[in-house]
Amino acid sequence: VPPTISVPKGQSTITVREGSRAELQCEVRGKPKPPIIWSRVDKETPMPSGTVTMETYDGKLHLESVSREMSGTYKCQTARYNGFNIRPREALVQLNVQFPPVVEPAFQDVRQGMGHSVTLRCTMLKGSPMRVATSVWRFNGSLLAQPLAEQQDYSELKVDSVSRETSGSYECSISNDVGVSACLFQVSAKAYSPEFYYDTPNPTLSQKQSKNYSYILQWTQKEPDAVDPILKYRLEVRQLSQRNTIQTFIPVKKMEKGLLLEHILPNLKVPQSYEVRLTPITSFGAGDMAARIIRYMEPINYPNPTDNTCRFEDEKICGFVQDKMDNFDWTRQNALTQNPKRTVNTGPPTDISGTPEGYYMFIEASRPRVTGDKARLISPLYNITAKYYCVSFYYHMYGKHIGSLNLLVRVRNKRAIDTQVWSLSGNRGNMWQQAHVPINPPGPFQIIFEGVRGTSYEGDIAIDDVTLKKGDCPRKPIGPNKAVALPGSSVPALHSPWLCGPLTFFLYVLLR
Repeated sequence: VPPTISVPKGQSTITVREGSRAELQCEVRGKPKPPIIWSRVDKETPMPSGTVTMETYDGKLHLESVSREMSGTYKCQTARYNGFNIRPREALVQLNVQFPPVVEPAFQDVRQGMGHSVTLRCTMLKGSPMRVATSVWRFNGSLLAQPLAEQQDYSELKVDSVSRETSGSYECSISNDVGVSACLFQVSAKAYSPEFYYDTPNPTLSQKQSKNYSYILQWTQKEPDAVDPILKYRLEVRQLSQRNTIQTFIPVKKMEKGLLLEHILPNLKVPQSYEVRLTPITSFGAGDMAARIIRYMEPINYPNPTDNTCRFEDEKICGFVQDKMDNFDWTRQNALTQNPKRTVNTGPPTDISGTPEGYYMFIEASRPRVTGDKARLISPLYNITAKYYCVSFYYHMYGKHIGSLNLLVRVRNKRAIDTQVWSLSGNRGNMWQQAHVPINPPGPFQIIFEGVRGTSYEGDIAIDDVTLKKGDCPRKPIGPNKAVALPGSSVPALHSPWLCGPLTFFLYVLLR
């Protein structure tokens, strides 16, 4: 008898809740009675077992602990052979898996100015059935007036006027007769928290005479236009080792998004750390607070010039930094770390000490560098405490394509002004030489070493042992074994050997 297949009456659509058991059934007739092969109509989706098909002999497909992903249309069909060469017979069964609603937002922080209205909406993203059966709103845990039954996939509540009385927590519970999910809204006119500006370059001012230091506190305001204008900030400062807090208020005249605000915290004790709390105040009251810890560290951008020499032995290179506006960078290296394939006939073999471990700063003139490329190394910012200073340093300029080495002074008043105070160009021999450059800056200043690439690759330049001293520069060269050059001068010439010849011969005859 050829096979036939059908779905029992009332079994073409099976509806179950997520997590329960489901049974799909197809009735098959024929002799011999063929087995049933189950598959999903959506061929991209496998069966719950993970295989593409499942075979049963009684026509029943048992599914344990069904999930929402199992929803869809299932196909039952007879196996291809039961003694007759005919096409397989097939039937369809629909499985609907009901599950609780999935809603958004799970949480939303709603900010609005005083007196303004806001509309809160809780939306059902998924669910089976996909409709809102009931919705219940609560304010700070208390039940609000029950809204009318809704047929759409969301529920809304309007707060007519935001005030201190209407600010708080709103919860919307949505049901689809299978389960319940909730949206949570926090409504207020509170200002958002300030955001501290952590990229401030060395915002510490040290007063060594009084053992105090100051800190430049900088911040921006998050979304200042979301609520009423900020009137002032409450500043609380507490030394970490103590409990008492000093509170002050910082008035605000103008506030806009991205505006950087500053306030100097004076008379902080060296080397104590402090907790700072900053709270914006509007007509609503106090907003969200932001806190940070201030730890004292000796700032490198505000030192007093000392007689110490920077030999570039430390990775921090004494607070010098690379200029981001130049073409390439100076490199810190020594005889052990330098490139073994470095261009010959240019550059120093070691630093000024002559040891392979000693470091120096270096510019490489090989490709991709081109003529005129500049590398600039900028010192820390020095506070002026004297009228005259002397910048002393060693330089190595060896190679037939040497460009220029320039020393500039950057004075910081209302804006930064760079002035070239020393320059040297061309091949100066395979030796370290020293320069002394007098300067008299009118205000806080930095020194800049600028290396300029020459016409080709044999043009490496190096510097080492940079010293900044108060007072005038020495008038005579120093260092018996180091060739020395005063600013702009060349290497001092040695005595000519022809003067020594006659004198030696005269002494030899006299002694005979």
